[in-house]
Amino acid sequence: MGNVLRFLCGKGCNPTTDEDLESQGYHGASAANVGVTALAHDLFHFEITSQVPEGLSKNVVSSKKAQANWYRKLLEAWKAAKPPPKTPEEAARLVIETLKRHQKADVEGLLAFYGLPLPHTLVQLTSGAPTSLPAGVEYEFQTFPVDSRAVVDGDGMTVYVSTTDPRESSCVPREVQVAAVQRSEARAEKNYTKADKIHKEIIESGYRILNFQNNEETLARKYRIRLRGIDAPENAMPYGKEAKEELTKIVQGKCLRVLVYGEDHYGRCIADIYCNGKFVQELMLKKGFAWHYAAYDQRPELARWEKKARDKRVDLWASSNPEKPWKWRKDNKEKGQMRR
Repeated sequence: MGNVLRFLCGKGCNPTTDEDLESQGYHGASAANVGVTALAHDLFHFEITSQVPEGLSKNVVSSKKAQANWYRKLLEAWKAAKPPPKTPEEAARLVIETLKRHQKADVEGLLAFYGLPLPHTLVQLTSGAPTSLPAGVEYEFQTFPVDSRAVVDGDGMTVYVSTTDPRESSCVPREVQVAAVQRSEARAEKNYTKADKIHKEIIESGYRILNFQNNEETLARKYRIRLRGIDAPENAMPYGKEAKEELTKIVQGKCLRVLVYGEDHYGRCIADIYCNGKFVQELMLKKGFAWHYAAYDQRPELARWEKKARDKRVDLWASSNPEKPWKWRKDNKEKGQMRR
């Protein structure tokens, strides 16, 4: 008997610090992917028992017999998918394609049951990761998997890069290297108070010791990132919380490719971000969680992607005249209330 869970993506080596960095959901899945894991679990259960999940009938209009037919089709499609769905968007597309001849209310009800994106929220991406560095890129790096708490808002985050990277290894301050060794020695002696004090000094220097699930530790450099070319609502604005949640869903637990064009006056890297080959700015614009920041980036494709979201009136564009974040910041700065 086959096992659908063999086809589900396995756990990666998510980094943690001395604290627990990432909350875990259903069967150890991250909160962002809990629906994918739940669907895979139910398909596995159906393969063994031929039973659909309890409570599904409250979300759909068709009979239990029809529901069983869906799960047979989904089970076959899941097994045939190479690779299998790993994100909510991928799982939603598989459900939509497999059940495209069934009633819309049933398909949307099934997606809602697992908390997967509905058809009208999915976007067709047109921009893949570049094979060569675009003009203006100063350097690039690959990050460790991103912790959900490192996402600041809808257009900013903190990431960490291994100091074993050739670009990083040559510029680690001597005092940070020494401190990392001293911390390791203190932990070996079980002097955790001393180790924590040393780690605090390392963090203040812009580095951190990351601890992986296999208990291997590595020294990483901290980078603050500002997504180039878009401006998302501030957290205190309407749709600010939703924009932050959307960016978190996209990058949480993922290793990112970061193309850096320079720094802003806050010391953040202005960068294009790619996650699993997908251009993050395109996702945020097409899903209606950001403006094209035309004052700083004139790329025409960004304007087109914003217009698509406007035309569909999705998320922040559901409002006829949403307040622009740069205007909001200016107004609040003048009032002495701005915090960024």
